[in-house]
Amino acid sequence: MGMPDAVVLRATGPAGARKEVRLSSPDKVVWPATERGSAITKADLAAYLSAVVTPMVRALTDRPVTLQRVRGGIEGEEFYSKNPPKGVPEWSRTTTRTYPSGRSHPQLVIDDEATLLWTAQMGTVTWHPWPVRSSDNDHPDEIRIDLDPEPGLTFADIVETARALREVMTSAGLRPYVKTTGSRGVHVFAAIRPRLEFLEVRHAVIGLARELERGLPDLVTTSWWKEERGKRVFVDFNQATRDRTLAAAWSPRILPGAPVSVPMTWEQLGDYAPDELTVHEVPAWLQEHGDAWADLHDEPGDVEGAYALWEADLERGLGELNFPPDHPKMPGEPPRVQPSKKVAANWDEHGQRVEQVGHRDQAD
Repeated sequence: MGMPDAVVLRATGPAGARKEVRLSSPDKVVWPATERGSAITKADLAAYLSAVVTPMVRALTDRPVTLQRVRGGIEGEEFYSKNPPKGVPEWSRTTTRTYPSGRSHPQLVIDDEATLLWTAQMGTVTWHPWPVRSSDNDHPDEIRIDLDPEPGLTFADIVETARALREVMTSAGLRPYVKTTGSRGVHVFAAIRPRLEFLEVRHAVIGLARELERGLPDLVTTSWWKEERGKRVFVDFNQATRDRTLAAAWSPRILPGAPVSVPMTWEQLGDYAPDELTVHEVPAWLQEHGDAWADLHDEPGDVEGAYALWEADLERGLGELNFPPDHPKMPGEPPRVQPSKKVAANWDEHGQRVEQVGHRDQAD
């Protein structure tokens, strides 16, 4: 017998209503088999999502979500959907987002199992929620920090960095939570009251990052340019900018073996490699350990303590750091040129290009 063309899944929709989701080509391989585990099909992914639906929807609900999608499994074409895919079910909803370019358009919100499964039907393998709620898309309610190790570091180095960051954030009045990334690093989150806009939250994250860097200068860096980082953990402050997202808690990653980004207690951190727990293991792991992030938003903190670190650095003469290249040039931002290619005479003290008379230096 051939593979079934489609199966119909019955799942919980808005207000607990049961909805039907058509899953086409359920036996289609999304993650090929590896030495760590068997192949994972579209039906396997749907079963995984239903097994982790409670904590995963908690991480996604009421947020705009960017969908990381594939055609032909993870070895095929990969693309991101910010606009809702065609054919959004009538029970699902959207919210309007404004992007750094200034343009706005609707983005899908995932509040229930049925919508989550429908996005899997549309080829989604990783879910990227924004750090805002649909009722207020300009004031983040989460601080999110990505600890990104440069080559040559061990996971023990990353764990040491994360634990030190926990102390810095706690001292600033925040309650940090940690999860593996499913890749090489660690994500540290904290719930905050949505009072500051993206730029101010980004500055608060820079304040935390610089404080961490001062305490561990040989292990931690805030250098945006790779050539300046050395063998250190980069604190990616630009994950706090508008339109930057991280993989959701409990989301699989588009990597061989289907590793999952798994919330952990601080005591568990270090017991598991960042890509150790996969779609195969996580449902049983969740049953045994529960969701370490279940109370993430029970007591949101104030971002003012972290923002005060930014302001103190301004008094020390430390200013703005580079924005991602697709963002508009921002006031006080350093030159967007690789340091080794920068010609000092072409830039003023404010990081603005000085036009040369008669020629333009091509080195930067």
